[in-house]
Formats: sequence, structure tokens, C-alpha cells
Amino acid sequence: MSARPGTPPRPPHTEPETPLSRQDRRVLMGTMVGTTIEWYDFFIFAQAAGLIFADLFFKPAGFGQLASWATIGISFLFRPLGAIIAGHLGDRLGRKKMLVLTLLMMGTATFLIGVLPTYAVIGVWAPILLVLLRVLQGFSAGGEWGGAALLAVEHAPRSKRGLWGAYPQIGVPVGMILATLMIFLLRTNLTPAQWISWGWRVPFLVSVLLIAVGYLIRRSVAESPLFEELAERRRESSAPLRELFRGHTRQVVLTAVIFIGNNAAGYLVIAFFSTYAIKTLGMPASPVLLTTAVAAVGWLIFTLYGGALSDRIGRIRTFQIGYALIFVWMIPLFLLIDTRNIVLYGVAIFLLTIGLGLSYGPMSALYAEMFPVQVRYSGVSIGYALGAILGGAFAPLISEALLGGTGWSGSIALYIMVLAVISFIGVSMVRETRGAELTAQPVSAESAPLPR
Repeated sequence: MSARPGTPPRPPHTEPETPLSRQDRRVLMGTMVGTTIEWYDFFIFAQAAGLIFADLFFKPAGFGQLASWATIGISFLFRPLGAIIAGHLGDRLGRKKMLVLTLLMMGTATFLIGVLPTYAVIGVWAPILLVLLRVLQGFSAGGEWGGAALLAVEHAPRSKRGLWGAYPQIGVPVGMILATLMIFLLRTNLTPAQWISWGWRVPFLVSVLLIAVGYLIRRSVAESPLFEELAERRRESSAPLRELFRGHTRQVVLTAVIFIGNNAAGYLVIAFFSTYAIKTLGMPASPVLLTTAVAAVGWLIFTLYGGALSDRIGRIRTFQIGYALIFVWMIPLFLLIDTRNIVLYGVAIFLLTIGLGLSYGPMSALYAEMFPVQVRYSGVSIGYALGAILGGAFAPLISEALLGGTGWSGSIALYIMVLAVISFIGVSMVRETRGAELTAQPVSAESAPLPR
């Protein structure tokens, strides 16, 4: 039965505790694996964009580091298109086929980057093909997060939606850990000449193994009754965009605004900080990469904790705490990084992940609870994609430009602080959704009463 306006959602604590079944674990693993692969691929690209693509692909063509950073953001521009087309074809061809197709598209693009000739070999076609493959990565990833988030949240016990919804979120730090350790091992065991010549290609080629593992896990989820239920829900919620924006423009805008601060700060961790430490501050690469991986473990822990905390104190309050922590930590963070001390660098990044986790873990549950079922998939996916464009897509590029223009790393901190304030205001405009009904018409973000 759907919740009526003015009727409080059922309190989360009234639901009995039940152990995770085999199907539950399969669903959680299935939601995490896709985002893990996606962010592994994105992270190795981001690292390469910061450390090597400028020298091998762009500078010989007359461009520089800013052009290399721009390739990170370009893919985000095609994510909304990917979400729309994947949703449409998923309805006609089947969700399982589209999951396999998008996974293969992502893997193929990543593999081809690993074998792409440089400017020295094929001239201007090298940066052109690199950009096209990056676009293919963004397009294929467009519908990934929305489906994974709804799969987790819509099958979660009401009292654990925040925790379950955090599983697709931890694909970011898990992918980051895998990618960082891979690059760390290569940088440690190869000479600089070997790394520039062929070593940087290895992480892209290894992604084929992750795609194979992801396919096997996804196939097991697809064969379960839970997947069939999700496929039916996907068909129900594939509303035309005009219907989404006719009645739910406010929710779409708010989901984008809520995400931009977290996504921008997160992409500094993913792409900018290690490059800044290595290339600008002259810190040794291997300790920086290893420390970044340790920080990613913190990100994983605090993301899961953020999801669980939102089940207890509410989604909005958890987000607010997270953004407040990001805001107050940005200036001290750069002061610590600029010491060039590897221990202080690690402390700075690790403490940032507390705020990142608290403002990321509850996102799947909050977004799912903000939209009615008829537009939930498209609303969640498009809002997330727009937030990524406005937030992290060009954060490394903007940060590089600010650093070059001001010569002061604190300008980057101020940039992230402004975005954190914007996202804090955005999430504060949403009434608490915890406990809202999902199986039929959930209470909207504007009218949902606070749970008692």
C-alpha cells in the first residue's frame, strides 16, 4: 500500500532483523561489481590523464595538461545520452542483454586505450581516437549507476535501505584501490623508461579480466527472480523525459545539486591530488600512490557507515554532516599536502574521506525515495549524470587552471568549499525521505513527512 500525504512512513525499527540470504548477497555483489569495474576504468584513465597522456598524446599536438584533464570530463557529457538509450533498448531487448552490452562496450573501450598508438606513431589521430574511446566509456557507463542503485535499494529491508544502497557506492573506492595498487606495483617494479614506453598500458589491458568476472557475477544475478522483478520495475519506470520533467523537474535539479560537491571533491581524490603531489610538489610516486590506496580504504569504510548512519538519523542529516566536514577540512587539507610530507599527505586525504563517505553512502536511498516509481529510474539516472557533469567532470581541469592562474593551492580549496555549500543548501531543501514507501507511489521529496 502506498503512503498517503500526511501519513508518516513506517518507522524503520519496526522491521524484524533477518540474516542476509544467498539471494541478498548475490544482489549486493551484483550492484557493486558494475560500479567497481566502471570506476577502475575511470581511475586508471584519470591517473594516466594526469601522469602520462599529456606527454604522449597532447603536447606533441600543441596542447598541454589542461587538454589531458579535459578528456576526463568529456565522457561525462555523454552519460545522460547513454542512460536514455540504454533504458530504451533495455525495454526492447531486455535488461540482461543491455547490462552485458554496456559492460562489453566499457571493456572494449578500455582495452583499446591500452593498445592505442601514441602521437609519435600516428600523429594527430592519437588524441582524436583517445577522445572517441573516452566518449564510448562515458556512453556505456551512462545507465550503470541508476540500475545498480535501484536494484540495491528496492530490494532492501525498509530499515536498511541506506546501508544496502551504499553497496553500489563503494564501487568507487574499491575500483580506486584496485587501480591504485596496480599502478603502484608497476611504478615500483618498472624503470621510468619502461613505464612511459609500455607499462602504463598494462592497467588498461588487465581490465579485461575484471570485465570477465563482472559478467559472470552479473549473469548469476540476472538468472534470479529478483532480477526479473527489477526488469519489470525498469519497464514500469521508463517514463518519457517529458513526463519526468513535467512533474518532477525540482527533484531532478535537486539530485544534481546534491551531488556536485561530493563528486568534485571525490574526483580530486581520484585524479588530482596524486598528480599534484607527484608532478607539482615533486613527491615520490610510489609512496603517494600507496597512500592514496590507503585513503580509498577509508572512503570505503565511511561510505558504508554513511549509508548505515542514514538509516538511524536520516538521509538529510547525514548528508549535512558530510558536507560540513568537507567544507571545514579543505583549507587544512591543502596546508598538510603542501608540506610535501607523505604522512601528512596521507592524513589529509584520509580525513577528507570521512566527509566524502557521509555525503555519498546515503545517496542511492535518498534518490530512490525522492521519485515516484513511474519516473524513478530515469529521474535517478539523469539527476546523477547531471550532477557528475556539474561536479567532478571538469574538477581536475578547473583545479589545474586555478592553480596555474593563482599559484595558490588554497584557491582549489575555496572552489570545493563553494560547491560543498551549494550541495548543503540543496540537500537541506529536501524533506526527510527515510522510511517512504517504494513499492507503489512513494512520497515525493516535497511532501514526504519526517519519520517519527
